[in-house]
Amino acid sequence: MSAFAVEYTYDPDRGEDMDRIRPGHRAFLRSLLEQGRLLASGPWVGEEPGALLLVLAEDEAAVEQLLDADPFQQAGLITGRRVRGWNPVIGPFAPDAA
Repeated sequence: MSAFAVEYTYDPDRGEDMDRIRPGHRAFLRSLLEQGRLLASGPWVGEEPGALLLVLAEDEAAVEQLLDADPFQQAGLITGRRVRGWNPVIGPFAPDAA
């Protein structure tokens, strides 16, 4: 599997909806972690709402399909989703880190 960096952009006007759906969103992400498909995730710090996810998948299409099941995506809270291949060479996610 290959690594991908995924940038989410959230709808800034739907904070209450995000608060309501967040437990399901985080449960979804925890399930990806348990499946070995998610390396890490978390929200951006600052004014622009969004998040970064580090995902393992076969290809970009598989990442898109996997994240289509995110409750935030299904509720229309994600207004932008950018998927980029990522090559970790140094640090805990690098192939030789073990």
